[in-house]
Amino acid sequence: MQDAMQEVMQHRLDDVKAQVQAALEEAMAHLPPGEMTDAMRYACIGGKRVRAFLVMESARMFGIEDSAALPVAAAVEALHAYSLVHDDLPSMDNDDLRRGLPTVHVQWSEATAILAGDALQSLAFGLFADERIGAAETRLTLLQGFAEAVGARGMVWGQAQDIAAETAIEPLDIVAIKRLQQAKTGALIQFSATAGAVLAGQDPEPLAEYARNLGLAFQIQDDVLDVTGDEAETGKRTGKDDAAGKATFVSLLGLEGAQDKARKLVRNAEAALEPYGEAAGNLRQLARFVIERDA
Repeated sequence: MQDAMQEVMQHRLDDVKAQVQAALEEAMAHLPPGEMTDAMRYACIGGKRVRAFLVMESARMFGIEDSAALPVAAAVEALHAYSLVHDDLPSMDNDDLRRGLPTVHVQWSEATAILAGDALQSLAFGLFADERIGAAETRLTLLQGFAEAVGARGMVWGQAQDIAAETAIEPLDIVAIKRLQQAKTGALIQFSATAGAVLAGQDPEPLAEYARNLGLAFQIQDDVLDVTGDEAETGKRTGKDDAAGKATFVSLLGLEGAQDKARKLVRNAEAALEPYGEAAGNLRQLARFVIERDA
Protein backbone atom coordinates (compact mmCIF):
# COMPACT_ATOMS: atom_id res chain seq x y z
CA MET A 1 0.00 0.00 0.00
CA GLN A 2 2.80 2.41 0.94
CA ASP A 3 4.64 1.69 -2.32
CA ALA A 4 1.45 2.34 -4.29
CA MET A 5 0.96 5.69 -2.55
CA GLN A 6 4.57 6.66 -3.27
CA GLU A 7 4.04 5.75 -6.91
CA VAL A 8 0.97 8.00 -7.09
CA MET A 9 2.93 10.89 -5.56
CA GLN A 10 5.88 10.34 -7.91
CA HIS A 11 3.56 10.32 -10.93
CA ARG A 12 2.05 13.62 -9.78
CA LEU A 13 5.51 15.07 -9.13
CA ASP A 14 6.64 14.11 -12.63
CA ASP A 15 3.50 15.70 -14.06
CA VAL A 16 4.15 18.92 -12.13
CA LYS A 17 7.77 18.99 -13.33
CA ALA A 18 6.66 18.73 -16.95
CA GLN A 19 3.96 21.39 -16.58
CA VAL A 20 6.25 23.84 -14.79
CA GLN A 21 9.10 23.37 -17.25
CA ALA A 22 6.73 24.07 -20.13
CA ALA A 23 5.37 27.15 -18.32
CA LEU A 24 8.86 28.51 -17.69
CA GLU A 25 9.84 27.96 -21.31
CA GLU A 26 6.66 29.76 -22.42
CA ALA A 27 7.40 32.66 -20.06
CA MET A 28 10.88 33.06 -21.55
CA ALA A 29 9.93 32.38 -25.16
CA HIS A 30 9.76 36.02 -26.21
CA LEU A 31 12.81 37.32 -24.35
CA PRO A 32 15.55 38.84 -26.51
CA PRO A 33 18.15 36.26 -27.57
CA GLY A 34 21.59 36.41 -26.03
CA GLU A 35 23.83 35.21 -23.24
CA MET A 36 21.66 36.43 -20.39
CA THR A 37 18.52 34.72 -21.70
CA ASP A 38 20.49 31.53 -22.35
CA ALA A 39 21.71 31.67 -18.75
CA MET A 40 18.15 32.15 -17.46
CA ARG A 41 16.98 29.04 -19.30
CA TYR A 42 20.03 27.09 -18.14
CA ALA A 43 19.35 28.03 -14.51
CA CYS A 44 15.84 26.56 -14.78
CA ILE A 45 16.99 23.12 -15.95
CA GLY A 46 16.25 20.22 -13.62
CA GLY A 47 15.60 20.41 -9.92
CA LYS A 48 13.24 18.50 -7.66
CA ARG A 49 10.39 21.05 -8.10
CA VAL A 50 9.27 20.46 -4.52
CA ARG A 51 8.05 24.05 -4.18
CA ALA A 52 6.06 23.87 -7.41
CA PHE A 53 4.58 20.57 -6.28
CA LEU A 54 3.46 22.18 -3.03
CA VAL A 55 1.68 24.95 -4.94
CA MET A 56 -0.02 22.62 -7.40
CA GLU A 57 -0.95 19.88 -4.94
CA SER A 58 -2.23 22.22 -2.22
CA ALA A 59 -4.39 23.88 -4.88
CA ARG A 60 -5.71 20.57 -6.18
CA MET A 61 -6.58 19.54 -2.62
CA PHE A 62 -9.08 22.44 -2.58
CA GLY A 63 -10.45 21.68 -6.04
CA ILE A 64 -8.44 24.37 -7.85
CA GLU A 65 -7.55 23.51 -11.44
CA ASP A 66 -3.90 23.11 -12.40
CA SER A 67 -4.26 25.93 -14.93
CA ALA A 68 -4.93 28.42 -12.10
CA ALA A 69 -2.08 27.22 -9.90
CA LEU A 70 0.51 26.80 -12.66
CA PRO A 71 1.56 30.47 -13.02
CA VAL A 72 2.15 30.59 -9.25
CA ALA A 73 4.16 27.36 -9.37
CA ALA A 74 6.24 28.70 -12.26
CA ALA A 75 6.84 31.96 -10.37
CA VAL A 76 8.07 30.05 -7.34
CA GLU A 77 10.50 28.01 -9.45
CA ALA A 78 11.79 31.05 -11.35
CA LEU A 79 12.44 32.78 -8.03
CA HIS A 80 14.09 29.66 -6.62
CA ALA A 81 16.33 29.44 -9.70
CA TYR A 82 17.39 33.07 -9.19
CA SER A 83 18.21 32.38 -5.54
CA LEU A 84 20.42 29.42 -6.47
CA VAL A 85 22.26 31.39 -9.16
CA HIS A 86 23.06 34.15 -6.68
CA ASP A 87 23.81 31.79 -3.77
CA ASP A 88 26.42 30.04 -5.93
CA LEU A 89 28.32 33.27 -6.71
CA PRO A 90 31.95 33.60 -5.54
CA SER A 91 30.89 36.41 -3.16
CA MET A 92 28.36 34.09 -1.48
CA ASP A 93 28.66 30.29 -1.30
CA ASN A 94 31.19 30.08 -4.15
CA ASP A 95 29.90 26.82 -5.67
CA ASP A 96 30.88 25.45 -9.05
CA LEU A 97 28.32 22.64 -9.37
CA ARG A 98 24.53 22.80 -9.24
CA ARG A 99 22.00 20.17 -10.33
CA GLY A 100 24.88 18.20 -11.81
CA LEU A 101 25.96 21.07 -14.09
CA PRO A 102 28.51 23.88 -13.84
CA THR A 103 26.99 26.84 -12.01
CA VAL A 104 25.91 29.81 -14.11
CA HIS A 105 28.89 32.02 -13.24
CA VAL A 106 31.24 29.15 -14.17
CA GLN A 107 29.40 28.42 -17.42
CA TRP A 108 29.33 32.11 -18.43
CA SER A 109 30.62 34.82 -16.08
CA GLU A 110 29.84 36.37 -12.73
CA ALA A 111 28.24 39.40 -14.39
CA THR A 112 25.99 37.20 -16.55
CA ALA A 113 24.99 35.18 -13.48
CA ILE A 114 24.01 38.29 -11.55
CA LEU A 115 21.98 39.65 -14.46
CA ALA A 116 20.30 36.31 -15.19
CA GLY A 117 19.33 36.04 -11.54
CA ASP A 118 17.96 39.57 -11.52
CA ALA A 119 15.91 38.83 -14.64
CA LEU A 120 14.54 35.58 -13.21
CA GLN A 121 13.44 37.42 -10.10
CA SER A 122 11.51 40.04 -12.07
CA LEU A 123 10.06 37.30 -14.30
CA ALA A 124 8.76 35.55 -11.18
CA PHE A 125 6.93 38.63 -9.93
CA GLY A 126 5.48 39.29 -13.37
CA LEU A 127 3.87 35.86 -13.51
CA PHE A 128 1.43 36.87 -10.76
CA ALA A 129 -0.29 39.15 -13.26
CA ASP A 130 -1.66 36.09 -15.09
CA GLU A 131 -5.46 36.28 -14.97
CA ARG A 132 -5.74 32.48 -14.94
CA ILE A 133 -4.78 32.65 -11.25
CA GLY A 134 -8.06 34.28 -10.36
CA ALA A 135 -9.46 37.61 -9.22
CA ALA A 136 -7.17 40.60 -8.83
CA GLU A 137 -7.64 40.51 -5.05
CA THR A 138 -6.43 36.91 -4.93
CA ARG A 139 -3.42 37.70 -7.09
CA LEU A 140 -2.55 40.67 -4.89
CA THR A 141 -2.77 38.57 -1.73
CA LEU A 142 -0.46 35.97 -3.27
CA LEU A 143 1.93 38.64 -4.50
CA GLN A 144 2.15 40.25 -1.07
CA GLY A 145 2.83 36.89 0.57
CA PHE A 146 5.44 36.05 -2.07
CA ALA A 147 7.28 39.35 -1.59
CA GLU A 148 7.32 38.82 2.17
CA ALA A 149 8.62 35.26 1.85
CA VAL A 150 11.51 36.04 -0.47
CA GLY A 151 12.63 39.47 0.72
CA ALA A 152 14.37 41.20 3.59
CA ARG A 153 12.39 39.35 6.28
CA GLY A 154 12.42 35.98 4.52
CA MET A 155 14.75 34.22 2.13
CA VAL A 156 17.18 37.11 1.54
CA TRP A 157 17.43 37.80 5.28
CA GLY A 158 18.20 34.13 5.86
CA GLN A 159 20.97 34.19 3.26
CA ALA A 160 22.44 37.33 4.85
CA GLN A 161 22.48 35.61 8.23
CA ASP A 162 24.09 32.52 6.71
CA ILE A 163 26.90 34.61 5.22
CA ALA A 164 27.41 36.55 8.46
CA ALA A 165 27.68 33.28 10.40
CA GLU A 166 30.73 32.26 8.39
CA THR A 167 32.84 34.98 10.02
CA ALA A 168 31.08 35.22 13.38
CA ILE A 169 33.27 34.82 16.47
CA GLU A 170 30.80 32.41 18.06
CA PRO A 171 29.13 29.66 15.98
CA LEU A 172 25.35 29.68 15.80
CA ASP A 173 23.40 27.63 18.29
CA ILE A 174 20.46 25.41 17.36
CA VAL A 175 17.88 28.17 17.97
CA ALA A 176 19.72 30.58 15.67
CA ILE A 177 20.18 27.96 12.95
CA LYS A 178 16.49 27.08 13.10
CA ARG A 179 15.52 30.75 12.76
CA LEU A 180 17.97 31.24 9.88
CA GLN A 181 16.77 28.21 7.96
CA GLN A 182 13.10 28.98 8.53
CA ALA A 183 13.79 32.17 6.59
CA LYS A 184 16.38 31.05 4.02
CA THR A 185 14.70 27.76 3.04
CA GLY A 186 11.43 27.63 4.92
CA ALA A 187 9.79 30.91 3.95
CA LEU A 188 9.41 30.06 0.25
CA ILE A 189 8.35 26.51 1.12
CA GLN A 190 5.67 27.92 3.43
CA PHE A 191 4.42 30.31 0.77
CA SER A 192 4.24 27.45 -1.71
CA ALA A 193 2.36 25.12 0.62
CA THR A 194 -0.23 27.73 1.57
CA ALA A 195 -0.80 29.04 -1.97
CA GLY A 196 -3.58 26.53 -2.60
CA ALA A 197 -5.51 27.70 0.45
CA VAL A 198 -5.14 31.33 -0.66
CA LEU A 199 -6.36 30.46 -4.15
CA ALA A 200 -9.40 28.76 -2.62
CA GLY A 201 -10.08 31.45 -0.03
CA GLN A 202 -9.52 28.96 2.81
CA ASP A 203 -7.64 29.11 6.12
CA PRO A 204 -3.94 28.55 5.31
CA GLU A 205 -2.80 27.84 8.91
CA PRO A 206 -2.86 24.00 8.84
CA LEU A 207 -0.77 24.08 5.67
CA ALA A 208 1.52 26.70 7.20
CA GLU A 209 2.15 24.37 10.15
CA TYR A 210 2.80 21.51 7.74
CA ALA A 211 5.26 23.68 5.83
CA ARG A 212 7.12 24.92 8.92
CA ASN A 213 7.92 21.32 9.81
CA LEU A 214 8.55 20.28 6.22
CA GLY A 215 10.96 23.16 5.58
CA LEU A 216 13.13 22.32 8.58
CA ALA A 217 13.11 18.62 7.70
CA PHE A 218 14.16 19.53 4.16
CA GLN A 219 17.11 21.57 5.44
CA ILE A 220 18.17 18.89 7.90
CA GLN A 221 18.27 16.37 5.06
CA ASP A 222 20.40 18.82 3.06
CA ASP A 223 22.80 18.98 6.02
CA VAL A 224 22.80 15.18 6.24
CA LEU A 225 23.54 14.84 2.52
CA ASP A 226 26.41 17.31 2.82
CA VAL A 227 28.00 14.72 5.14
CA THR A 228 26.81 11.43 3.64
CA GLY A 229 25.87 12.25 0.05
CA ASP A 230 27.52 11.32 -3.22
CA GLU A 231 28.16 14.28 -5.52
CA ALA A 232 27.05 12.18 -8.50
CA GLU A 233 23.65 11.80 -6.81
CA THR A 234 23.27 15.20 -5.15
CA GLY A 235 24.43 17.15 -8.21
CA LYS A 236 26.40 19.55 -6.00
CA ARG A 237 29.56 19.59 -3.93
CA THR A 238 29.44 17.82 -0.57
CA GLY A 239 31.49 18.28 2.59
CA LYS A 240 31.60 22.05 2.19
CA ASP A 241 29.89 22.89 5.49
CA ASP A 242 32.30 20.81 7.54
CA ALA A 243 35.32 22.17 5.64
CA ALA A 244 34.17 25.71 6.36
CA GLY A 245 33.55 24.94 10.03
CA LYS A 246 29.93 25.90 9.56
CA ALA A 247 27.38 25.15 12.27
CA THR A 248 24.63 22.89 10.92
CA PHE A 249 21.95 20.62 12.32
CA VAL A 250 24.40 17.73 11.91
CA SER A 251 27.31 19.48 13.61
CA LEU A 252 25.11 20.42 16.58
CA LEU A 253 22.90 17.35 16.89
CA GLY A 254 25.16 14.66 15.42
CA LEU A 255 24.22 12.62 12.36
CA GLU A 256 21.77 10.31 14.15
CA GLY A 257 20.34 13.15 16.21
CA ALA A 258 19.72 15.21 13.06
CA GLN A 259 18.05 12.27 11.31
CA ASP A 260 15.85 11.63 14.37
CA LYS A 261 14.88 15.31 14.43
CA ALA A 262 13.96 15.20 10.74
CA ARG A 263 11.75 12.14 11.26
CA LYS A 264 9.98 13.89 14.16
CA LEU A 265 9.39 16.96 11.99
CA VAL A 266 7.88 14.79 9.27
CA ARG A 267 5.50 13.23 11.79
CA ASN A 268 4.50 16.73 12.88
CA ALA A 269 3.98 17.75 9.25
CA GLU A 270 1.75 14.73 8.64
CA ALA A 271 -0.26 15.50 11.78
CA ALA A 272 -0.91 19.03 10.54
CA LEU A 273 -2.62 17.55 7.47
CA GLU A 274 -5.24 15.65 9.47
CA PRO A 275 -8.03 18.18 8.73
CA TYR A 276 -7.74 17.33 5.02
CA GLY A 277 -8.06 13.56 5.33
CA GLU A 278 -7.24 11.42 2.30
CA ALA A 279 -7.11 14.48 0.02
CA ALA A 280 -3.70 15.29 1.51
CA GLY A 281 -2.18 11.90 0.62
CA ASN A 282 0.33 13.30 -1.85
CA LEU A 283 1.46 15.98 0.61
CA ARG A 284 2.03 13.30 3.25
CA GLN A 285 4.09 11.28 0.80
CA LEU A 286 6.10 14.37 -0.08
CA ALA A 287 7.02 14.88 3.57
CA ARG A 288 8.40 11.34 3.67
CA PHE A 289 10.18 11.83 0.36
CA VAL A 290 11.95 14.93 1.70
CA ILE A 291 13.93 12.95 4.28
CA GLU A 292 14.38 9.83 2.14
CA ARG A 293 15.85 11.60 -0.90
CA ASP A 294 19.50 11.24 -1.84
CA ALA A 295 19.72 14.46 -3.88
